[in-house]
Amino acid sequence: MIAAATSMTALGLGLGLLLGIAARRFHVETPPVVDEIEAVLPGTNCGACGFPGCRGLAEALAEGAAPVSACTPGGRDVALQLAGIVDAGGGASDLAIGAMAETEALVAFIFEDHCTGCGKCFKRCPTDAIVGAAKQIHTVVMDACIGCDACIEVCPTEAIVTRSKPRTLSNWYWDKPPAGFGQIPQARTGGAA
Repeated sequence: MIAAATSMTALGLGLGLLLGIAARRFHVETPPVVDEIEAVLPGTNCGACGFPGCRGLAEALAEGAAPVSACTPGGRDVALQLAGIVDAGGGASDLAIGAMAETEALVAFIFEDHCTGCGKCFKRCPTDAIVGAAKQIHTVVMDACIGCDACIEVCPTEAIVTRSKPRTLSNWYWDKPPAGFGQIPQARTGGAA
């Protein structure tokens, strides 16, 4: 018994030492811009951009293989920050951001009468915005949902749709006034005829 424990301990230490040496010898430095880009991205690893997580998108942006508008859950604000990091000289990034429409935030909505409680949607949600348990009706926490559509793809009953995010006290704002609103009309001056 003691011989077996000793041999397993020696084997574990030897393999651990070998792995430590290999990690130092074959270590690859990543460019610092990749870490800077990854800090701007939402970090939900939803895959809506088509890359395997936010790190994959950050590496593709650093190489110039992805547009700055690839992160749809981040929206226009993230695209503007990414353009400042990736392409300081403007150019193609400005065109990609200019083509992005100012869209309203979308969130998932579950029709509870169609939900079977299969549990596929909350397993797929990257932000844990779906609440429910197996064989029970699910619902979406609107403040946590980023609108990545990952849950819609896996729903077998098509009970999930995207809707515009409802206005609450936490996300309500005044609409921009129309042009010319609040200007004082100039008095007409001129002689009487």
